[in-house]
Amino acid sequence: MFSIFKKKTEKEKLQEKYEKLQKDSFDLSTTNRKMSDQKAFEADEVMKQLEKLK
Repeated sequence: MFSIFKKKTEKEKLQEKYEKLQKDSFDLSTTNRKMSDQKAFEADEVMKQLEKLK
C-alpha cells in the first residue's frame, strides 16, 4: 500500500533510462540509422554509469 510513496533509487532511474534508450534505438534502426547509433551510444553511457553504482 505504501509502495506508491516509495521513491525510485538512482539505480532504478538509470535502468529505466537505459531500457528506454535501447527501445528508441531499436525503433529508429529501420528509419534513421544515424539517430539509432546515437541512442545506442547514449544507452552505453548510461550502462557505464550503472556499472559504477554497483
